[in-house]
Amino acid sequence: MLLFVFVLIFSIYAQIRVSSAYNKNARILSRNGITGREAAEAVMAQAGITDVTIVETGGHLTDHFDPMRKELVLSSENYRGTSLAALGVAAHESGHAIQQKVGYKMLYARMALVPATQFVSRIVPFLFLASWFLLRGLTGMVLDIAIICYAVITLFQLVTLPVEFDASRRAKAQLVTLGIVGRDEMAGVNETLDAAALTYVAAFISALYVLLSLLSNRRR
Repeated sequence: MLLFVFVLIFSIYAQIRVSSAYNKNARILSRNGITGREAAEAVMAQAGITDVTIVETGGHLTDHFDPMRKELVLSSENYRGTSLAALGVAAHESGHAIQQKVGYKMLYARMALVPATQFVSRIVPFLFLASWFLLRGLTGMVLDIAIICYAVITLFQLVTLPVEFDASRRAKAQLVTLGIVGRDEMAGVNETLDAAALTYVAAFISALYVLLSLLSNRRR
């Protein structure tokens, strides 16, 4: 129970932290007035990347890099925005493009796990529904399938950690090197990206907690 409370509190804290850091730095405009799209273009150009398309999308913090389509997708607020938060997010996603360019192994490991993770993620809700309405608890084969599903999800979340940390490291270095932001402005960028990193840690801890709980039930 104590472990569950810790995981729950940490997950809530991570979400509050990323929202607070992003909203705070979204109000701080960079001195150079460079947009997120321009920052992403500059970072990728510096790395010699010419085959990735930058796409604008709706929603809040819907930014991501699609290595299969070679699309760098930025939400409108970060695509057009000139804030420290927008520049940090745009550069971070560009960091993933650089990872693909240089053949970063952990990125390819995560890509390989995506199909299996998507598949088991669709199965998990039905397992818990079945256990509640039909079996009154995860037992037997249903429990074994649930363990396998969460083992895949936990592995995916574990591999995601170095991928995201490395992308942020590359982003921070490029923003200063290219003069997109000044060194004194990096505090806002760092705060935004470090807070975002907490959400990935929280996702891994949550998945690991569920997996360990299922394994504990299996032993009983």
